[in-house]
Amino acid sequence: MARNQSTLTSLSQYIPLRIAAALIGCCPVDLNMQSCKLIGDLYYKFNSKRRQRAINNIQASFPELSSNDAADLAKRSMEHMFQLFVAEGVQMPALITPSTWQKYVAFKDITQVTERLAKSEPVIFITGHSGNWELLGYALSVLGYPIAAVARPLDNPLINDWVLNIRERYGLQVVTKWGGVPILEDLIQANTSVGFIADQNAGDRGMFVPFFGRLASTYKSIGLLAMRYNVPIAAVHAKRIDGRFSYEISMHDFIEPSDWADQPDPLYYITARYNRAMESMIKSAPEQYLWLHRRWKSRPKFELRNEPMPKKLVRQLESLPWMTDGELAKLIDCYH
Repeated sequence: MARNQSTLTSLSQYIPLRIAAALIGCCPVDLNMQSCKLIGDLYYKFNSKRRQRAINNIQASFPELSSNDAADLAKRSMEHMFQLFVAEGVQMPALITPSTWQKYVAFKDITQVTERLAKSEPVIFITGHSGNWELLGYALSVLGYPIAAVARPLDNPLINDWVLNIRERYGLQVVTKWGGVPILEDLIQANTSVGFIADQNAGDRGMFVPFFGRLASTYKSIGLLAMRYNVPIAAVHAKRIDGRFSYEISMHDFIEPSDWADQPDPLYYITARYNRAMESMIKSAPEQYLWLHRRWKSRPKFELRNEPMPKKLVRQLESLPWMTDGELAKLIDCYH
């Protein structure tokens, strides 16, 4: 949970950040994107711990890549990270407005989503730490659709309030990550769509589903909400185009209640399927994923005990319609 900070500490962080944001806002966005790319290069060079974590995650996810290619992808990922957090984070509210968004954002293959939104029917949106995940809820709110996003509050209350004011400028409602499920239930019943960054590590009690050939702990709440209220899940990605302040928002999967109705384990099916959709997002622009993110931090208990994969989990994996014999064998062989 967010830590309490002293007022002096909060101010010492908040004031320089606001000054830096003001200076960034005075510069052309293309210049800021290039400057942040250079900062990302330096971060990659001097932060050996996070550099190696990113490379390890890439090599495990794309074993066919050479060491040089994995290192290059890790570097480009960190360039993207600074462009996202600094240049895009500061300038997005000024550049993307109800009258200007078409200059920077294009939508692709989202007909199923727009049809529901036009009828004021809610959708559960999911994305990962890929592309510009902040843009998704913000863009929908700019277009006037009611939407709420789940987010972790920042440790610094002054910075947190400033960021919230930016996010909520056009009606996006931000719900705190902790204890937010009752609020989300009320919002869905009021026909408000909700959005999640769904590739967070869910800890030891999460549901372990395949993600790039390894089991990854995933929160159950998204699937449970969808099942309880019969709301479809849209896996949507905001991809930066050509390294510029320009984005394509596209849908990688649309999971309807009829898709899980006849599954032997609906919750496992939903959770595994949207993780598969996030893989698709990442593969479309792997340099735009936060590879230093600790997605695989928590491990299943049987793995920690050096035991074979439980038969129940094997049956859950076998029940996934897209699971091939080869993919299943690789997952099982990891634990023998």
